[in-house]
Amino acid sequence: MPYLDSFNRPISYLRVSVTDRCNLRCVYCMPPEGVPWRPHDDILRYEEIETVVRAAASLGISKVRLTGGEPLVRLGMVDLVAMLASIPGLDDLAMTTNGILLARYAEELKAAGLRRVNVSLDTLRPERFRRITRLGELSDALEGIAAAKEAGLVPVKVNTVVIRGLNDDEVVDFARLTTPTPTLPRRDGGGGWGVGWHVRFIEVMPLGDNAGWAGNGYVPMNEVQEKIERELGELIPAKLGDGSGPARYYHLPGAQGTVGFITPISQHFCYQCNRLRLTADGKLRPCLLSDDEIDLRTPLRQGATIEDIKRLVVEAVRAKPERHHLSEQVIPQGRVMSEIGG
Repeated sequence: MPYLDSFNRPISYLRVSVTDRCNLRCVYCMPPEGVPWRPHDDILRYEEIETVVRAAASLGISKVRLTGGEPLVRLGMVDLVAMLASIPGLDDLAMTTNGILLARYAEELKAAGLRRVNVSLDTLRPERFRRITRLGELSDALEGIAAAKEAGLVPVKVNTVVIRGLNDDEVVDFARLTTPTPTLPRRDGGGGWGVGWHVRFIEVMPLGDNAGWAGNGYVPMNEVQEKIERELGELIPAKLGDGSGPARYYHLPGAQGTVGFITPISQHFCYQCNRLRLTADGKLRPCLLSDDEIDLRTPLRQGATIEDIKRLVVEAVRAKPERHHLSEQVIPQGRVMSEIGG
C-alpha cells in the first residue's frame, strides 16, 4: 500500500530526473547557454538511482517516470531502464522526452522494460519549432513519436505547453491530430503522423528565472477548450487508461485519440497529488512548486542503507505541503524546470 502523507494522500509516484542536460534549449524551460555546469560526480550514478527507487518501491511507490533535462542524452539509459524494471512492486515505468533521439532508442527501451513515453512538443511548424527549441528539427521529434508507437510504448502522449503569442494559435491543429484524418505527411511518404494522437495541453508554470513566461504568456485551459470546441465540435469526457495523472481527458466525435487538459494554475490538483521528485543531483523534492528539498546524495555516498533511504523518503512524504502558493505570489526560485524534471 502507498504511504500516506499528512493530508491522507497516497504517495505512489516518483519522477526521477536523470540529467539536467538537454539537446534543446526551449525558451520557457532553459536559458540559451543551458543550465550551470555541474561536475559529473554531482549527478547520481545509476546504482544510486536504483537504490532510491528500490527504497521508494518498498514504501508503495509503484510508478516511476524518467525525466530530465532530456533523459536520452545520458549514456546507458537503456541499462538504467532494465535495472529499474526489475524492481519488485514497480508496476509502471515511463519516460518523458523531447523525442529527438527516440527513434534511435525506442525498440531497445521497450525491450528493457519501459512501458510508455510522453513526448514534449509545442508546435507543428518547422520554423517555429526551431525558434522555440533554439536547436531542434521538428521532423526528428515526429519520427520519434512514430517509432515509439511502432515499438509499443503506448499510449504515446504529446505534451504541449500553451503560451500566448508563442503557440496558442496552434491548439486546434493539435486537437485535430486526435482524429482519424492525418494532416501531417511523413517525410518518408508513408501514411500520416497524426492519426489518433493523445494530446495534452498544459498551463505554463512560473519557476525560477523563467517565471516571466507565466505572466503575459499564461493561457488558462478553459480558453483552450472553448477555442477547440468552437472550431471542431463538442469535447466528450473520456478516460485514458493507466497513468492518466491529473489531466482531464476528452475526445472529439469519432476521434481515436484524446485531448487532455492539465491545469496547475487555474484549477490546481494539489488535493490529489501523489508524487515526489528526485533531481539529477540527488535532492528529493516533496513539491514541484516549492524550493524545499531533502539531500539523498550525501547519505548515499556515506554508506546509507536501504532502510536509511526509506526514512528519508518518508520524511519527504511527510513534508509534502497541502498545496502550492502561486496565488499568493510565492514562486520557487531555486531551479529552472529543466533541473527538476517537471
